[in-house]
Amino acid sequence: MVELGVNIDHVATVREARKTNEPDPVWAAALAELGGADGITIHLREDRRHIQDRDLEILKNTVTVKLNLEMACEEEVVRIACRTKPQQVSLVPEKREEITTEGGLNILLQRERIGEVIKRLQDVGVNVSMFLDPDLAQIQAAAELGANAVELHTGQYALAEPGPKQGLELATLRAAAAEIRQLGMTLHAGHGLTYRNVKPVAAIEDMHELNIGHSIIARSIMIGLERAVREMKQLIN
Repeated sequence: MVELGVNIDHVATVREARKTNEPDPVWAAALAELGGADGITIHLREDRRHIQDRDLEILKNTVTVKLNLEMACEEEVVRIACRTKPQQVSLVPEKREEITTEGGLNILLQRERIGEVIKRLQDVGVNVSMFLDPDLAQIQAAAELGANAVELHTGQYALAEPGPKQGLELATLRAAAAEIRQLGMTLHAGHGLTYRNVKPVAAIEDMHELNIGHSIIARSIMIGLERAVREMKQLIN
């Protein structure tokens, strides 16, 4: 059974557009759970462009499924994560000018810092997932640093035209997934997955968790969040 983590950042994005108190991502998380979500994913960015500290605090106390906190290796956010202790932290790259996360974390460029953050999080009981491109050197480095899981960045697959190009990207993901399994880490995937392209990724051997946000939230505007989550859950399984 593939688990579905629903990213609710975009609910907070709408709220922050008016700097008001609605729509409430905490309410969205409850509806996602009713739709069958196995986890709730939020990204506490350094610039706090959507999810706020208060959201994390409330969600930690109200979410009854796994709470997955996406974050950069930035000291303030690391301290917050060590204090609030979500069940899982996903370490991601972060640039202030980007609209959304543009690629996987480059462990090889900041190995010592990432290793320190992984240890600090695991020491307080938090599982750590690494958001990586399907690059075997990066995956090997994650294993050497003791990461619990790797979330494969599926952006290039999602952007590829259906047909041979997308098939090549899927083959790359499958090869990376096999390496993750071989190294004893749990296999996750996410970024750019939609109702149209999710099935082949969900079918990769031993896929444990998919994290999907924009496509579900976009559909929920039209049909409601509970139903949108339920439909995605049916597709991936």
